[in-house]
Amino acid sequence: MATTNGSINGHSDGHSGKTIALHLQVWRQKNSTTKGHFENYDLSGVSTEMSFLDMLDMLNEQLTHEGKEPVAFDHDCREGICGTCSLMINGYAHGPDEHTTTCQTHIRSFSDGETIVIEPWRARAFPPIKDLVVDRTSFDLLIQAGGYVSVSTGGVPDGNAIAVAKESSDKAMDAAACIGCGACVAACPNASAMLFASAKISHLALLPQGQVERKNRVANMVRAMDELGFGNCTNHGECEAVCPKEIKMDNIARMNREYYFAAL
Repeated sequence: MATTNGSINGHSDGHSGKTIALHLQVWRQKNSTTKGHFENYDLSGVSTEMSFLDMLDMLNEQLTHEGKEPVAFDHDCREGICGTCSLMINGYAHGPDEHTTTCQTHIRSFSDGETIVIEPWRARAFPPIKDLVVDRTSFDLLIQAGGYVSVSTGGVPDGNAIAVAKESSDKAMDAAACIGCGACVAACPNASAMLFASAKISHLALLPQGQVERKNRVANMVRAMDELGFGNCTNHGECEAVCPKEIKMDNIARMNREYYFAAL
């Protein structure tokens, strides 16, 4: 994970196409113990070919030149793979475009003169660190609660040695596509982690390699969700709507069935 406090590259150069002006309302918070607030910034000459993170780099260049502290935000791969670019943009997790991460959102999705409100994830289980950066250690702890399998320590088996039904492998791969960005939690009015947890549970429950710990896994992960401060699912569907990898709520139904049988 990389936290940007200033420009890494000159992202304002090398972009062609139309340029627009934007008014930004950005959440600023010094640390987890201080009260945050919105600050207003005007940015001109923003290329519509820029990604949203490029635009934030441009803002940080401007703030640095003005002698002001740049905005802290998370990023890493900038290819829609890692999920660290977690921002609420005009009230939408990752922005207004469907099935995209923040780094895949481009300025062409916005209009000249538009006001853009930029906030961090809002959830008790994701405490703020600074500005737009939150602590998502709770996802790591949730994975640790049940994310392992027992395997033979002998020689490496052939990839096709264990037969897996096509339907099961397809569903397992779909669930494994989850990148753990936390958009589902941020969008849910209950700050529930059910979509994230169910994707991890489904991934392993559908494969033969995950059968040994199947019952313990779901029981431990559900207990960990409660302990870490995540809310419960009430079927609002916001999680599926904002998921950049299109993880389906079918996984939540599967997790509920897994939990029911584990409790018997």
